[in-house]
Amino acid sequence: MKKILMAAVATVALGVGAAQADPVHGMWQTVKDDNGNYGHIDVKDCGSAICGTLVKSFDSSGAAFKSENQGRKIIWNMKSDGGGAYSGGKVYSPDRDKTYSSKMTLKGNNLNIKGCVLGICRDGGSWKRVN
Repeated sequence: MKKILMAAVATVALGVGAAQADPVHGMWQTVKDDNGNYGHIDVKDCGSAICGTLVKSFDSSGAAFKSENQGRKIIWNMKSDGGGAYSGGKVYSPDRDKTYSSKMTLKGNNLNIKGCVLGICRDGGSWKRVN
């Protein structure tokens, strides 16, 4: 009986952990920037918000290279509004060296990024899920 109870508790605990994972979590490939470079962003929880860190950089030919921005937070303070919408956070654009007040919209394996800085808004494109 004790083994059955422990198995039930473990199953419930695993189910709760999976239910709490935000659907935006994972690795995302950005669109190519003004220089033709792109990156892989690891999106996960950072406290009560969502953040994303640049973990790998690629040049226009697709070759990996060591960027000075690797390890840098690209997304931070993003909050889920439900239904695949995220807002209230910031997104940093390395090619422009600008930080945008941003919104994200998750649709399947696409993450649409939009942001504004000083009244100038930019479409950050549709990032693709890597895993």
